[in-house]
Amino acid sequence: MDHGRRHEHRERARRGHQHPGPPALCGARDMSEARILIVDDDAAMLRSTERVLGSRHEVLAVRLPGEALVIAPDFAPDIALLDIRMSHMDGFELATRLRKVVPDVDVIFMTGVVHELDAQLIRSIREKAFYFVQKPFDRDVLITLVERCLEVRRLNAENRAHTQRLEAELQEARAFQLGLMPQGTQRLQRVTVSARYEACAAMGGDFYDWVDAGRGGVSVIQADVSGHGVSAAMMVGIIKAAYRATRVDRFEPLAVVRRIANAIAPFDEGRFVTLFAGRIFRDDRMLEYVTAGHPRPLIRRVEGSLDELQLTGPLVSPALPELDWEQTRAEIHPGDQLLIYTDGIIEARNGGEQFGRERLAQVVTSGAHEGEALLDRVLGAVDEWRGGRPADDDETLLGVSLD
Repeated sequence: MDHGRRHEHRERARRGHQHPGPPALCGARDMSEARILIVDDDAAMLRSTERVLGSRHEVLAVRLPGEALVIAPDFAPDIALLDIRMSHMDGFELATRLRKVVPDVDVIFMTGVVHELDAQLIRSIREKAFYFVQKPFDRDVLITLVERCLEVRRLNAENRAHTQRLEAELQEARAFQLGLMPQGTQRLQRVTVSARYEACAAMGGDFYDWVDAGRGGVSVIQADVSGHGVSAAMMVGIIKAAYRATRVDRFEPLAVVRRIANAIAPFDEGRFVTLFAGRIFRDDRMLEYVTAGHPRPLIRRVEGSLDELQLTGPLVSPALPELDWEQTRAEIHPGDQLLIYTDGIIEARNGGEQFGRERLAQVVTSGAHEGEALLDRVLGAVDEWRGGRPADDDETLLGVSLD
């Protein structure tokens, strides 16, 4: 560093003792030229180290640890070469204080002490130093060490940027996936449908939807795709399209399941989906449905009893193209509550024990909760059962009632 720039930083340091300011913001720059802070109370060693690195990098060399701490926020060093044994403050304490003002600085410790090397090395590792060198050191060794440190910093920066891009893309994909499903509560044909969806990953594998099926009917669907992540989300999108395409069949449940089976046929045979497809006719007080390998929905009757719907066929999978499903019916009356849920609800664990159907039934039949309040009550009970730990699977609930 030339004398003028060194004087500028020292003058800032002098002013900083009086009125310390916030750290300067540093934009992206070529890491082949770095900012290096050298702190050593040995004047000869300080000058020697500065000469070695000054031709390649922007170097600031100071003898006093206190001066280094004042200069550091403005200088924003990439690397700090710190002597371990100094009169006013040792290098370990300086490194700790330095990281409070420049959190991402890499530290290389230097020592001229020949005894207790192992102890100093161990302490350096604990302090998460990039390296530890013994003085005097070879010029080429120091240059290579700094270059290696900068290369690691560059790779780490690229990894962070890549991770941030992936996280942003996942958030966009999650928002898109959530947009495929209606939120909250909606009233159609005097039928009220409510939903709750808790994904255990950025991209979940559960899906639900509801539509006006025409002629006084309301269609509802809930599906649980095997796995999580992008591939599961892709299958969810295909299921959504297949479901909506069943409008030509007025969303007849059996037609819904068959169309979805055809839509996912090109997927790997290891993939599968469980689903419930139903169509409610309020005036007829009738529910037509297919339960394809899905947990059996519950109907809490207005007088307080609980009915469990039938399982009418196997799960849907490209590996089982020859299988078919049955469509059946159940009565549903005003005041009844239909609860459709994925296996993440009943398989939630407390230690080795699952939440289970019996506990779910107890929650559903206790109290007079309806609609969204019932769904919130179930989710609250499941979360309490897990002890507040993160869920291992997506948790999805649909509540359906007749006015």
